Amino acid sequence: MRNSTPWWIRVPLLFFTIFALMEYFIDSGEKPAFIEYPMTGYFLLLILLLLIAIELILKSIEQVMFQTLSKEAQERYLNASEEGRGWVWGKRMYQKLLGSKPVEEESEIILDHNYDGIRELDNKLPPWWVYLFYVTIIFGVVYLARFHVFGDYTQDEEFEMEIAEARLAIEEYKKNAKDLVDVNTVTLLTEAADLQAGENLFVTNCAVCHKVDGGGGIGPNLTDDYWILGGGIRNVFNTISEGGRAGKGMVAWKTNLKPAEMAQVASYVLTLHGTNPVDAKDPEGEIWMDPNAPVDSVSVEIRDSTAVEIIMETDTPDPLQEE
Repeated sequence: MRNSTPWWIRVPLLFFTIFALMEYFIDSGEKPAFIEYPMTGYFLLLILLLLIAIELILKSIEQVMFQTLSKEAQERYLNASEEGRGWVWGKRMYQKLLGSKPVEEESEIILDHNYDGIRELDNKLPPWWVYLFYVTIIFGVVYLARFHVFGDYTQDEEFEMEIAEARLAIEEYKKNAKDLVDVNTVTLLTEAADLQAGENLFVTNCAVCHKVDGGGGIGPNLTDDYWILGGGIRNVFNTISEGGRAGKGMVAWKTNLKPAEMAQVASYVLTLHGTNPVDAKDPEGEIWMDPNAPVDSVSVEIRDSTAVEIIMETDTPDPLQEE
């Protein structure tokens, strides 16, 4: 039985066909299936070994059947096999694209030029080169019509579009890459997983100075309205990252914690506000109010030698005064 496709084409073709089908039907997200699910790698290895085993079995059967043939039939089979291995269609296509004359026919294109016995042949350009040249002409006509006749986008416009796409890609990357957060881009985290992670980091690294409940020990109380270096997510993040006051504040944690972890700790610290822990440390620093918070009616009691009540009112007119 004659097979026109050699084994070194059959096996890779079948293997990569099965591989493509596996990747298509297995939902592995952005990663390839054989990376996301290591078991699929063992499956592919099994398939490859199975294909090789099938080829070896077929080759063995072919050899056994060959031995049962007569000598004349064996010679015919070998001659047919040699013809099949010649890859006739590939050679024919190669000769057609090359366009060269066989050595036996060079006398038809030989010129009269003779340089010390060296004769010149009147060879035509190879068809592959001519076809490629035609393609460049077609491309040039289309390009000319598109950009110089119908006035499609210019190079400057293309540059601006690519810059805009790159900026969008960078912003999208920054949203997903939490460790790129800094003091200017940090936002308050409210997800339960982030706050739980922040609590774990706080208990491990910060409770030794601020107590587990945030009431303050060596470090200040984190539950009241007073802040030494300012409150809010950005100020707290910056304090954790860069450290406290020089010489007497806490160390900078940016060498020990990742930016995403510092954002989690800062967000958790802000959830401690107003919890009023037992044996809380006296206030330190100054009252901090969010400058971006809406100004309605805010009452703040300053714990000083004199109790002072500060009332900030909006400019909403009193309907009784208008009357």
